Amino acid sequence: MEQLKPSPPNNSPLTPLTFLERASTIYSDIPSIIYNDTVFTWSQTHNRCLQLASSITSLGIHRGNVVSVVAPNIPAMYELHFAVPFTGAILNNINTRLDARIISNILIHSESKLVFVDCSARDLVLQALSLFPSKQRKPPLIIIKDESFETIETNKNISSSSTVDFISTYEDLIQKGDPNFKWIYPDSEWDPMLLNYTSGTTSSPKGVVHSHRGTFIVTVDSLIEWTVPKQPILLWTLPMFHANGWSFPWGMAAVGGTNICVRKFDAEIVYSLIKKHHVTHMCGAPVVLNMLTNSPDNKPLQKTVKVLTAGAPPPAAVLFRTESLGFTVSHGYGLTETGGLVVCCTWKEKWNRLPATERARLKSRQGVRTVGMTVVDVVDPTGESVKRDGNSLGEVVLRGGCVMLGYLKDPEGTANCLKNGWFYTGDVGVMHEDGYLEIKDRSKDVIISGGENLSSVEVESVLYGHPAVNEAAVVARADEFWGETPCAFVSLKDSLKDLPTEKDIVEYCRKNLPHYMVPKTVVFKDELPKTSTGKIQKFVLRQIAKDMGPIRKSRM
Repeated sequence: MEQLKPSPPNNSPLTPLTFLERASTIYSDIPSIIYNDTVFTWSQTHNRCLQLASSITSLGIHRGNVVSVVAPNIPAMYELHFAVPFTGAILNNINTRLDARIISNILIHSESKLVFVDCSARDLVLQALSLFPSKQRKPPLIIIKDESFETIETNKNISSSSTVDFISTYEDLIQKGDPNFKWIYPDSEWDPMLLNYTSGTTSSPKGVVHSHRGTFIVTVDSLIEWTVPKQPILLWTLPMFHANGWSFPWGMAAVGGTNICVRKFDAEIVYSLIKKHHVTHMCGAPVVLNMLTNSPDNKPLQKTVKVLTAGAPPPAAVLFRTESLGFTVSHGYGLTETGGLVVCCTWKEKWNRLPATERARLKSRQGVRTVGMTVVDVVDPTGESVKRDGNSLGEVVLRGGCVMLGYLKDPEGTANCLKNGWFYTGDVGVMHEDGYLEIKDRSKDVIISGGENLSSVEVESVLYGHPAVNEAAVVARADEFWGETPCAFVSLKDSLKDLPTEKDIVEYCRKNLPHYMVPKTVVFKDELPKTSTGKIQKFVLRQIAKDMGPIRKSRM
């Protein structure tokens, strides 16, 4: 058999871009995108993406260039997931809630050659470009207009208001493009396809590079793990700029799904769209679930909606409340560096016979590796696997085909996390006896109190069980006696008649936690600071706790 080698017939590069052409054949007249009164079919989406890719190429964009997008969940954002890589270029989605300085850093670091900008983010991007060094070339802009949102100024006003080269509007590019454009197939499945930034707070942000192969694997893997059927109806409650919507822009093309686009998450709008479009699937961080359950519109659903949640360990109390409304929640774990979810709490039929609270507790665990992931483990500082006892802490490590190629222009950062045959995640977890992983914290969020490693996630989970608590986050506060003790930040539910005091919260925790894990400090906030994807910004809270100074002569 030695003479049998890979050849063109059996060695075509894997890429999720092929899903769109297939969808246009099978699901040609099925709605692909619905946004307000706009409806496109899969054949129309296919043609629009080819036309757009044709026009992008005519602007001088070629293989290996970076094209950036600053836009919410609108049809253009979806189409660009195909149109940009159709040209051989690399897609770079940018978080719309970043400030101008960070966006400027990203555009410079990525050497972006073209930027698509939604009308709502136009001024933000113009400000970011104004921060470029004087000799730094500024990428030209394509403005995405949206009459349903806001009428923007004329092209003349935009171009004359700055030194930025304003080329065209999004729809004009599509109209000028060739629907018979032959899109550029990757030379290798290892060719870069995506560039996503995990952080832009310094002049050297982390740019995660993913290949066509890795994106194909995580896309198919996610469809299998979530058991997504053909022609689902997905409501985009997860920002597509967040790890490319966990790969589901390409996944929906693979199964001929309908993408319901919505500019901004609003619980009232979400419930309305679920009912209007018979939504079957949604994705979102635990904060999205919390907002849905605390909404005045949180009436039980007429039909079950499947929800995939990740991004932070979901409190069992939040899962319980969400499922009581008729949502079926699946819980997973992934990172920007994996392009989507690679660990899921795969459900066992026998668990359905357990009490609801116990089911919620089990579902709050991250779970087991997906079928496309090779190995998931928890290791100690020597690299040895920790005991599978649900208590022994270690760092979560991964190995599989959808792990990133590395960090752009950062060989040291790449080498620090891709080593010894593993991707070191920086997350702290335990492995249970049944082989299910549970994340306990980010390594930087572990609280060391009196020599004991204390999981802030466990304390937060208890706080979410308090009937008055809306949001909760726990960080370390310096303590002269213990070294560090838990400091809890909480926001309370609206319309409460009797507001709990700090003493009330502490007493509640004492009844439900070991004493060394009970917060010594409780800070009430109207709302906790969050990223656009719903993650609570603990670095902000850590700074507040630091500014409060150490607790003096503390005893437990």
